[in-house]
Amino acid sequence: MLDHEEKFLFKEEIVHLANAVAEAGTLDNVEDLLTDVITSPRFDSEVFTLERSLQVMLGARAGTTLVGLLTVAPEVFDEVAEVRIPPEVHERLVGWRARFGLAIDNALNYLNNPDGIQGHNFATQIAHVEERRVLQGRLTLVRYNNEPQFFVADAAVFLGLIADIMDRLGPYLEPDVIDADTVSRLRDGIQLVERKTSARG
Repeated sequence: MLDHEEKFLFKEEIVHLANAVAEAGTLDNVEDLLTDVITSPRFDSEVFTLERSLQVMLGARAGTTLVGLLTVAPEVFDEVAEVRIPPEVHERLVGWRARFGLAIDNALNYLNNPDGIQGHNFATQIAHVEERRVLQGRLTLVRYNNEPQFFVADAAVFLGLIADIMDRLGPYLEPDVIDADTVSRLRDGIQLVERKTSARG
C-alpha cells in the first residue's frame, strides 16, 4: 500500500483526474477509447500508446494517473474511496480496473518481456456486495520475477472476457490450432452455463 507521502500525492492526482473527466460525456469517451483498444486486432501496439491517447484526451497529468489506476493493485481503490470524488467517477474507475486492467497490465508486461507470464491459477469465491451474494473469479498470474499478482472480478466479467476471446480467435482458427479435447471442454462449458442460467427462469 501507500506510505504517507505517496497517499497525499495519490489523492491529489485522483482529484485532478476526477476534474478532468467531469465534463459531460467524457467518461463515456474514455470508456469508448478503452474498449476500442482492448478489442483492436493490434491490441499490443495500441496499448503501448494508450497513455499518450489518454493524455491527449484528458491532459498529460490526468492521462498518466488513469493508466496508473488501471494497472494498480485493486486494494488501492480503498484509498480512492477516501477522496470523495463523484460517485459516478469512482464507480467507473473501479469498473474500468476490473474490465480492462488485467489485459492492459499483461500487454504492457508482455511488450517488455514476452516470456513474463510463467503460470496461472483460477479460483472462485463468494463475496457479499450490498447485501447480496456475488460469484467472483480470482485469476492469479505468476510473473517472470516469481511474484504472483491477482485479478478479482464478478463472474459476468470473466464470462464476457471468454466470449470476447472466442469471438476474436474464431475467425483465425485452423484445424491444427486446437485439439478435440479442448473443443469438447468449451462445448461442455457452454452447456453448463446454459443449464445454470436457464434454471433461474
